[in-house]
Amino acid sequence: MSDEAYLILEDGSIYEGESFGAQGTAWGEAVFNTSMTGYQEILTDPSYAGQIVFATYPMIGNYGVNLDDIESRRIQVAGYVVRHHASYASHYGNTGTIHDYLASQGVPGISQIDTRAVTRHLRTEGAMMGCITTELKPNEALARLGQLPHYVDLDHVATVSTSEPYLWPLDSDLVPDAKYHIVVSDCGLKYNILRNLQKRGCSITVVPVTATAEEVLAYNPDGVLFSPGPGDPSLLAYAVRMVEGIIGKVPVMGICLGHQLIARSFGAATYKLKFGHHGGNHPVKDLFTNRVYITAQNHGFAVDAATLPNGLEISHINLNDDTVEGMIHKDLPVMGIQFHSEAAPGPWDNEYLFDRFLNMVKEVAK
Repeated sequence: MSDEAYLILEDGSIYEGESFGAQGTAWGEAVFNTSMTGYQEILTDPSYAGQIVFATYPMIGNYGVNLDDIESRRIQVAGYVVRHHASYASHYGNTGTIHDYLASQGVPGISQIDTRAVTRHLRTEGAMMGCITTELKPNEALARLGQLPHYVDLDHVATVSTSEPYLWPLDSDLVPDAKYHIVVSDCGLKYNILRNLQKRGCSITVVPVTATAEEVLAYNPDGVLFSPGPGDPSLLAYAVRMVEGIIGKVPVMGICLGHQLIARSFGAATYKLKFGHHGGNHPVKDLFTNRVYITAQNHGFAVDAATLPNGLEISHINLNDDTVEGMIHKDLPVMGIQFHSEAAPGPWDNEYLFDRFLNMVKEVAK
């Protein structure tokens, strides 16, 4: 029989469930994800650092875990909330259960929670701090929640960015016959970004988010990509300065947080969404082609369209709430997208945006 666990939200909501994964207490911002598959990619997505993730799909863990579906070096979520977790996994690549996977990395989970009901609550009240605990009484946990720093007050990027530059693939030399050399600023990148660049013939150098513009440009890149990552872009003045020093020197692309950093480097504002966009089924319209794409998304902040300068043109919009989902500069080789062209998990329809970026690189290299 599973041990008792509690889920507590900062508004006083208390839910009783069953523990799985690690014992202990996890603190973080409570957010929900609507994807039906891809839980391992979600768990290892650095953009979830500092957050407790609720899975709206009712069965999690039925195909186990494997070595191919990881998007970073470790589990990144603070805690995981599900309706049911499978104690038995069936898949040819399975190496263990989701319970064992969470437990091995010290991440608490809680099951037997009506995650769709809690999701409706978060949609109504907005994202809020929460905790999963097997060791604290609910009232004690609620009191401590009120004393902890809020998610939006912390620089989570600093906890997930690489501390040292490295080449991709790992332990490799730069490919001598590569079409282009791309430097990726690691704000909390997912490996599938690197895989997409690699399969398009690029050599890749990954650098810490703390690298200066001068340090990035010293690699003589053909282009620079600013990666996704967690948290509030308004706390990342050091990253914005780096972006400012690179724009106009080489072609750049920003994904998710990277897109927001580009916008802020041009003087635009960003703001927090009520409950964010997290899932693999968000409709986005490409205003250049008038096509609608289903996209993977994971962000709690957005670019304020009213503050974009004249040089930046909106290229994509979210059809659910009309938020900015992409932009391109009219004169400079600069583009940004709010959603995840690399998917992982989610539809692969938007990989064409890597090609759009590399076409900019090609034009500048002529």
